[in-house]
Amino acid sequence: MKNSVYIVAGARSAIVPSGGLFKNLNYYDLASPVIQHCLNAIGLPPNKVDELIVSNALGGGGNPARLVALASGLPQNLAGLSIDRQCVGGLDSLLVGKALILSGQAQVVIAGGAESYSLRPKRYYKSLKEKKYIYQSQAPFLPSIYNDPLMEVAAGELANQSNITKTEQHEWAIESHTKALRAKSELSKEIVTIPKAPIDHDPYARSLTMETCQRSKVLSASVSTASTSVAADGAAFVVMVSEKALNTLSIHHALRIIDGKTSGGNPELPGLAPISVNDLLLKKNQLSVLDLDVIELMEAYAAQAIICAKELKLPIDRINLSGGSLSRGHPIGASGAVLAVRMLNELKNERKIGLATIAGAGGIATGILFENITFNNS
Repeated sequence: MKNSVYIVAGARSAIVPSGGLFKNLNYYDLASPVIQHCLNAIGLPPNKVDELIVSNALGGGGNPARLVALASGLPQNLAGLSIDRQCVGGLDSLLVGKALILSGQAQVVIAGGAESYSLRPKRYYKSLKEKKYIYQSQAPFLPSIYNDPLMEVAAGELANQSNITKTEQHEWAIESHTKALRAKSELSKEIVTIPKAPIDHDPYARSLTMETCQRSKVLSASVSTASTSVAADGAAFVVMVSEKALNTLSIHHALRIIDGKTSGGNPELPGLAPISVNDLLLKKNQLSVLDLDVIELMEAYAAQAIICAKELKLPIDRINLSGGSLSRGHPIGASGAVLAVRMLNELKNERKIGLATIAGAGGIATGILFENITFNNS
């Protein structure tokens, strides 16, 4: 299809809680084996890659994409493009890649995200009032004219305003873990083993019970550690190509990016942002939620996922078929790209249309619609 962009390969590392097996690995240590695997899977030489786009939220700057490009063995003339839209950056990297391809500036783009929560730099800000540097656990997401809440506080306020109970949140978390454990062998097919710290599965998924949830630490209001995605290390990338480049490859399955949208909402209740974004996205493309066969819904907090599912009237049996981030963890800049890799592996056979969506700090959200494309190359 002319003027279309396709995802022809995708993979990810295991998602490992901060301080775990990946604790001594930089983000580029996690990214490079994944990128190399993606290229090898479709027989694409590194010199065919026109651009690498890397979402990284915690690395402290310095153009992480350049470091990832060099660590991955990509040509030295490939500069690499780093983006930081916090949680939504992984999906936004795909939208930037799509724009580059459709504008004719690239034929092949690798897009995704990589994050080492374990090795993130500590942030210190100078306090003019106290005349010293003060440590802050998160970057400022809003200017001083707004209330800039901690994310768990915003999630707790969202749960209160939407009448989402602690039990509902825990039930959602239990279901996420249950689905992930059930799909463990299938999930391993999209995971690339990192040579410096080999693991072929997401270690956080477990047999979560309501009793365990009830004992979990309360973070804010009805939000607990059980209903919150754990901070994590990980990387995920996809290979995106133009129609012209697609015709040079021998593949059996791809995803066509139908459309995507990023927008802002209430900055003090960031969990609500996906509602308006995806409502507009579906209407623009003349689709209803019943047209969606697969929905990858980021669940940084169970409360946020629940309200988005309710307000958009998403079919509950099509959401996070193999579990969500509550059962994996949240490698901030990479999480959106994990959703894209999940979509590539879930949207197959009779499943035709999928939606991946994620909210981010500051009251922003991204949604992308995908179409399953099958080729007969026999």
